[in-house]
Amino acid sequence: MQTNPNQPNTLPPDYFDAVYRANEDPWNFETSQYEHEKYAATLAALPRPHYADAFEIGCSLGVLTQQLAPRCGHLLAVDVAQAALDKARQRCAALPQVELQLMRIPEEFPAARQFDLILVSEVGYYWSPEDLQRSTDLMLEALRPGGQLLLVHWTPPVHDYPLTGDDVHEFFLAKAGPTGSLRHISGQRQETYRLDLFERI
Repeated sequence: MQTNPNQPNTLPPDYFDAVYRANEDPWNFETSQYEHEKYAATLAALPRPHYADAFEIGCSLGVLTQQLAPRCGHLLAVDVAQAALDKARQRCAALPQVELQLMRIPEEFPAARQFDLILVSEVGYYWSPEDLQRSTDLMLEALRPGGQLLLVHWTPPVHDYPLTGDDVHEFFLAKAGPTGSLRHISGQRQETYRLDLFERI
């Protein structure tokens, strides 16, 4: 597939490797009150007490992974940065339902897996528009009918990110129209992030 030379590129794994080399917790996931409140809102937005098979794209240090795991029969959590996954493995070592993998979406994707929940939190804006489309197609194929897709993203623009959080959410909302494959269940907008929950039709 030809890439539009004027289109921003997906941020590569090397970008995140450098970020984690410079700071073990570059976005203060472990310590920020803002992040803790956002995680609480994320979990509260999930209407079901239990999901048999869940998939978290961009798990980073595993802070949210650890909190989500008790509501999952099995939780596959992936990231592109090995240093982040090493910390996530330490954090989730006592949670046998958590499976952690080094994986770059959309170039790689879980083969022949079906999920009841897919979580995309603070990762969609790292994709180019083309890779957002490719990733969405793969996620929708892997989401069981009635399965849920939860998006949570920072909304202010960041100069080196290909997209904004609003770009990502509006892209998915366009797929929740009368002829789309998703139904919009709920949404909320806070000062610096937004959250939207969808269900596979």
